[in-house]
Amino acid sequence: MAQRMGFFTDTSVCIGCKACEVACKIWNNLPEDGLNLTGMSYDNTEKLDANTWRHVAFIEQRKPLAWQEPGVEHAGPVPPLSTPPDTAPMTPMTPGEPGDLRWLMSSDVCKHCTVAACLDVCPTGALFRTEFETVVVQADVCNGCGYCIPACPFGVLDQRKEDGRAWKCTLCYDRIGDGLEPACAKACPTDSIQYGPLDELRERADARVARLNDAGITDARLYLADTDNGIRGAGAFFLLLDDPEVYGLPPDPIATTLDLPAMWRHAVIAAAGLLSAGLIASVGRRP
Repeated sequence: MAQRMGFFTDTSVCIGCKACEVACKIWNNLPEDGLNLTGMSYDNTEKLDANTWRHVAFIEQRKPLAWQEPGVEHAGPVPPLSTPPDTAPMTPMTPGEPGDLRWLMSSDVCKHCTVAACLDVCPTGALFRTEFETVVVQADVCNGCGYCIPACPFGVLDQRKEDGRAWKCTLCYDRIGDGLEPACAKACPTDSIQYGPLDELRERADARVARLNDAGITDARLYLADTDNGIRGAGAFFLLLDDPEVYGLPPDPIATTLDLPAMWRHAVIAAAGLLSAGLIASVGRRP
């Protein structure tokens, strides 16, 4: 069986270039979003939807970068993860002012949940789990019922107005099956988006957070890397520099179908109990 594959998105090195958005649209032949700004900084896509499967968020904060805070003398621009820790330059820099703006940038995508509520509620089998443990929509099977839309705790899935069918990231199923990187990871110039076996990515991410914390960036934390959460882990997880809510992400996402197996077991037990009680009652009424 193939290894579980996924994404690790390191927002600490995202430069907001949107190369991932463009590569995703080109490879998957998705409609463009236009060049008009939405009023949300330089973000012209605003959110994930049926035509945008990768979305780069731009968040402005009245807060200096963690490695620019007063008292942190050793921390400079943090080198990418590919740089060996013992050779990475850490140049001193002038501390930032408390009122300085910082930009948080993050490339969001479908999380390919371990417990995928969208898949559980799909009545046609249009959503299926691949051999790489990713979740894919088969557009030719989708009947446009829309059940998957509210089931997703992240608001990832969306329907196209033209035909009502649901669409989302496939983690480039057609590429990874041939041993290729997903288009977004291939196009990312800073390795902010990393693709590979999920276990290896988690180890890499833990090392990255530890390194950032050692450099004085104490806000760095992983999001969705824990397998003991409301979706039992994700095939796409993130290194964030602030609380998930700042990035528009739910802090404690829970799959709406997480308790379905237990509910069905209880329903079967209850039905069996009612049937037994009915049989006993009917036998007791016989002359």
